[in-house]
Amino acid sequence: MGFILFTLFIILLDQASKIYIQYNMQIGESIPIITGIFHITYIENPYTAFGLFRYQTIFFVIAALVSIIIIILIYKKVIFKEDPFMYIPLTLILSGAVGNLIDRVRVSGRVIDFIDFKIWPIFNIADSAIVCGMLVLLIHILFHSSEKEDEGEGEKGEEWEKEEKYKEQNKE
Repeated sequence: MGFILFTLFIILLDQASKIYIQYNMQIGESIPIITGIFHITYIENPYTAFGLFRYQTIFFVIAALVSIIIIILIYKKVIFKEDPFMYIPLTLILSGAVGNLIDRVRVSGRVIDFIDFKIWPIFNIADSAIVCGMLVLLIHILFHSSEKEDEGEGEKGEEWEKEEKYKEQNKE
């Protein structure tokens, strides 16, 4: 249940911020919050991350739907029984994908971006959720997986435990 509520919260926050920007600013308008460092700049972005795949709405929709289905399947069957921490990164990635998918459908194949740090491409809350989710997932997989193996809880550790039990049974 927490998974669903957290996902809905991020999607609603993302969509509310985009709708607010869309109805209160003109495309290209920029409001300096910290001049030269951080601005709120309204653009409608037809690209994916880093300016790739301009106006490929069908590709974006299919990719987002496939990602959503995969994340839900992973959520239901694989990861959460053994590692409940995985709720966090997968929820972030799922909610970001859904938030940007809603934009692609609602805004003629474009995504509303408005967070502008001037040294980085303009982005939105959904983009931030996806990036943060991927970073948390990467760090968790890199460091948590090796800890489990060291503690004898990973695949190698389980094999070792089975071998040790077998050796003890054969000694008797």
